[in-house]
Amino acid sequence: MSDVIRLLPDSVANQIAAGEVIQRPSSVIKELVENAVDAGATSINIVITDAGKTCIQVIDNGKGMSVTDARMAFERHATSKIRMASDLFALHTMGFRGEALASIAAVAQVELRTRTEDEEVGTSIVIEGSQVKSQEPVACPKGSNFMVKNLFYNVPARRKFLKSDHTELSNILAEMERIMLVNPGISFTMRHNGNDLYSYLPSTTKKRIVDIFGRKTGQQLLHIAVTTQLATIDGFIGTPASSRKKAQQFFFVNGRYMRHPYFNKAVMEAYDKIIPAGEQVPYFIYFTVDPASIDVNIHPTKTEIKFENEQSIWQILLSAVREGIAHSSSVPAIDFDTDGMPDIPPLTSGGKTDVPRVSVNDSYNPFDHGHRRDSDNNWRELYEGLRRNDDFDAGSWDDDLANAVGGGTMTPAAPDDNADTIVLESKSNETFFTDESDKTSIYFQYKGRYILTSVASGLLIIDQHHAHVRILYDRFRRMIDRHDGNSQGLLFPEILTLSPSEEAMMPVIADDMQALGFEITNLGGGSYSISAVPPELNGADYVKVIGEMLRSVADRAKDVKDDLRTSMALNLAKSSAIPYGQVLSTNEMDNLVAHLLALPDHKMTPDGKRTIVTIKDDELNKMF
Repeated sequence: MSDVIRLLPDSVANQIAAGEVIQRPSSVIKELVENAVDAGATSINIVITDAGKTCIQVIDNGKGMSVTDARMAFERHATSKIRMASDLFALHTMGFRGEALASIAAVAQVELRTRTEDEEVGTSIVIEGSQVKSQEPVACPKGSNFMVKNLFYNVPARRKFLKSDHTELSNILAEMERIMLVNPGISFTMRHNGNDLYSYLPSTTKKRIVDIFGRKTGQQLLHIAVTTQLATIDGFIGTPASSRKKAQQFFFVNGRYMRHPYFNKAVMEAYDKIIPAGEQVPYFIYFTVDPASIDVNIHPTKTEIKFENEQSIWQILLSAVREGIAHSSSVPAIDFDTDGMPDIPPLTSGGKTDVPRVSVNDSYNPFDHGHRRDSDNNWRELYEGLRRNDDFDAGSWDDDLANAVGGGTMTPAAPDDNADTIVLESKSNETFFTDESDKTSIYFQYKGRYILTSVASGLLIIDQHHAHVRILYDRFRRMIDRHDGNSQGLLFPEILTLSPSEEAMMPVIADDMQALGFEITNLGGGSYSISAVPPELNGADYVKVIGEMLRSVADRAKDVKDDLRTSMALNLAKSSAIPYGQVLSTNEMDNLVAHLLALPDHKMTPDGKRTIVTIKDDELNKMF
């Protein structure tokens, strides 16, 4: 039998490794920018074309590389960050594996121009698919200039699965946000297809947060700081008023971005019973710990980090966040400042206080004085031609709610003379027991959350919020598909401020937003003016709703138009649906149930939440 095991060529091995390290254009930018940070750069400029698919250029003013280092940098496991295995537990740099440049060169055409400060001439090296094409001296400034062209040009399958330019650009900007937030002392600029996306000068941490996410976010931040033997925690958390469905949440440890669901739970536990259930608050929290107490070498992306004293740091973080909330003005305080206030003498013991008196003229009669207007005797003429409609059973409110929640009306079928029931003309087969006096269903609202009513088969329980979400979702989805949404103009336009990553997603949903009834104008600089909204959002926080829609769309793994529209309609329905705790009248509950049961799929919301549950009579009897 012949031997079948053979050593793979370096080019193939590098392409395999690139699949773990380089997943999309944002991965390339992350690795190159982190290398620039490790090189001591104070200015990093990024130029991209077609969201990084055609060209990515990262220019820094770091210490640069020598001729030999420029060649060695593209070899696998070639690094200047560590020398031995023990160095992994004393890391002070972003990179350390020596795989990034080799992986990038394996799947793209790379050109590097670099020069150190003590050299007069730099070096230029060109690599395509791990093959060195040329290396020669070149005149260039101090630092490094990486140009990555035609990413995945030799791996067509990988290139085919890249998303649209808007989605890839949003991923790039989101990746850059994490790097810029932890390096406020470095200036960053980015250009895409010849347009300037942002330009941030060196600043403080809070100023950098405001630069990226807007002044409103900065106004809603509380500072936290605590120093212990295990860790130093510094950063900013949002006020309870800043809570929303999705929020900007960032953890950093020793200058490195990380994801940590366990620590996120500590932050959210501090806000328990302070913010509505299901909402989040923004936070930007920076940990400084002994490098020997963490392990960053867990995942190729280096965002999964293991802490040695995880439970103790969890308690420290919880206490720090609670202290930050307590020191805020979230709870009104008593104002003891009496400067300029009237002097009210205290009541002395045994003092006599007169009881206030009210004078009443018992002989006053308003009908004995003055002259009556001529119209007083003809008031009946105002109601001439009007008479009571005895057949009016639901009121005009029903039609208004019907148009709001379902776009139509629901009417009960003719009652059966031989039964105390009526049957709703809906997609459901349920038979409702009714009040014989007005032939309407009998409903009971439980704790402002559930609607209870009796049906022929047992007890029907409806979650009022989920039911309204189900109804509104179908309505908003029809509006998007048909482009027939109505608009309600605002007396004073609202200003929406977006981060660069959120602004990159705005063109993706602009047409669908217009179909829903939104009128939004780009003011430049990440600011937008909202001049009209759908009538269903009456009273809602329009800025908050649109921001949550953008973040929801940006989080979608698939770049499919139908999925994006589904996400938009669902998020908008959740924002405008009846909240828990709202008291409903009988007519309101009747209309809500009628429109819900008229839907072909009324038992579940689009995101899998139950809207309706029926407890059979047999199950109820067994309980007693």
